Amino acid sequence: MTTDGHSSLAERLTGIDEIECVTADLNGVPRGKVMTAEGFLEGRRLQMARGVLLQCIMGGYPPARFYGSDDGDLALNADPRQIYRLPWSETPRALAICDADELSGESSRLSTRGQLKQVIARYAALGLAPVVATELEFFVFAANDDPAQPFRPPVGLDGRREEGYSAFSVSSNNGLRPFFKEVYEGMAALGLPRDTFMHEMGVSQFEINLLHGDPLLLADQTFLFKHLLKEVALKHGLIVVCMAKPLAHTPGSSMHIHQSLVEMGNGRNVFSDDAGQPTAMFRHFIGGLQAGLADFTALFAPNVNSYQRLCHPYASPNNACWSHDNRAAGLRIPASSPVARRVENRLPGADANPYLAIAASLAAGLHGIENELEPTAAIQGEFEVPDNLSLPCTLHAALERLKRSQLARELFGNEFIEGYIASKTMELTSFFDEITPWERRVLAAQA
Repeated sequence: MTTDGHSSLAERLTGIDEIECVTADLNGVPRGKVMTAEGFLEGRRLQMARGVLLQCIMGGYPPARFYGSDDGDLALNADPRQIYRLPWSETPRALAICDADELSGESSRLSTRGQLKQVIARYAALGLAPVVATELEFFVFAANDDPAQPFRPPVGLDGRREEGYSAFSVSSNNGLRPFFKEVYEGMAALGLPRDTFMHEMGVSQFEINLLHGDPLLLADQTFLFKHLLKEVALKHGLIVVCMAKPLAHTPGSSMHIHQSLVEMGNGRNVFSDDAGQPTAMFRHFIGGLQAGLADFTALFAPNVNSYQRLCHPYASPNNACWSHDNRAAGLRIPASSPVARRVENRLPGADANPYLAIAASLAAGLHGIENELEPTAAIQGEFEVPDNLSLPCTLHAALERLKRSQLARELFGNEFIEGYIASKTMELTSFFDEITPWERRVLAAQA
């Protein structure tokens, strides 16, 4: 960091005593350490055990052989563009998004942020820059201290809880205006530009669209926004839930990814030609996604609960079909002008790690471009999914597909894929160690 940069950063951190130095683990959860502002500004090296990046969602770790038998350290190196004062903190505090690097200097293959940076670099070598945008859905619930009980929406201004009739409503009756006011103020303070906001189809479910831009920036913004949502909700006696399917009989929450490619230097969208027609590169990008979605399903739908969302095929299409403006397709081409031609990947859930989901989607598209893969014919209207375009429908099936995928190993490396499978297998085993209320209610009388 230059002296001028250090001076500018020191001014930005005036009055700050502590800095949360975090990086996304396998699940997109912020992990790291809290450092003094003094040590941070002096550039002291901050280290963290490699195994933390493979931490299971329950808190455990796979065997050490998946992250180095010695469980040695990684260095957490702050991205100077991603250092923020935290607007929700009661005491002055800052957060720095960090890269997780090996002590020798290169990016750790276990780092999902590092994986995304490598995919972007592969595009840059071709003179191309991906442009992405994310649409994140989430639920806002009343505090829930008993996981055996269903989530419930907050009590509205009329003294009642929302029943599910508020899709696309702009009413203030849900009583959440103070919460969203602080969310918006926090976004402005963190420099997170928002495009549109809406009440989604589910009970107390909402969606926010982040403005399109550089993939790494959008992944950072999505990661930071989810963190902001949860922290601000706690201040208001609420909880924000980014599970893929937190309520039965209710639409789940997605994280759709919109993707286009532009030429570096002039910013021309290479998915459209001079006449405004789709290009071969556009077709090949779709062909690559079709070739990779089944192998990468476990990266887009990373939890047992993810497949509860995907069992409702219209709202959450579990297929690799593509279509012009048909929401039943896993790959949708939204209606747009040629300059804005893009591919929407509708498979990822709100529970997906944004770095990993964007990396996997872009890597699949790049695979199609490099190998000039042709997509199937576009589908329209009602359709049946061909067997070759269907995707795994359980976490077990998705992990088995990932385990057999040579493409995944080529794009992400054996170390990452083996570690991911090991961590997710532990989570799946933990799930099967419990008996659900449905099993007790339905099966006990029949056994």
